[in-house]
Amino acid sequence: MKILVVDDEADVQPLFMQRFRKEIKEGELAFEFALSGFAALEYLAKEHSQVSLILSDINMPGMTGIELLSRIRHTYEKPPPVVMMITAYADEENRHNAMEGGANDFLTKPVDFTGLKEKLLAFKTTKAN
Repeated sequence: MKILVVDDEADVQPLFMQRFRKEIKEGELAFEFALSGFAALEYLAKEHSQVSLILSDINMPGMTGIELLSRIRHTYEKPPPVVMMITAYADEENRHNAMEGGANDFLTKPVDFTGLKEKLLAFKTTKAN
C-alpha cells in the first residue's frame, strides 16, 4: 500500500522510514514524501492511482493542509483517496475544518506511531477485502 506523506518538515521522512522499517521491508507499506501541498499535487497528478492514503500536515507555508485537502477532494472524486490530517494544534477549529473538508481522520503531533501503524494496517486489510 502506497502512502503519500505531506509535511514541510524534512525530518519527517527519516522518522517514518525508521518507524515503519519492518512494514517497508516486508512490502506491506511504501511511502512517498512531499514537502509542500504544491509538491503533493504534482505527485498526485502523475501517480494518484497508486496512492492508497494521504497523510498531510495542516500547518504548512504556501498551501495549508486544509487547502490541499480541498483540492484533492475536488480533483480526485472517484475513487476518493483516504486523507488523514496531522497537526500539532489539536484545537477544535482545526479538527472541525479538517473533518468538514472531507478528512477521514485527524491525528495530533507528536504522532503516536503505534496507533498510526494499527490504523494503516487495518485500512490495508479493509482495502484488500
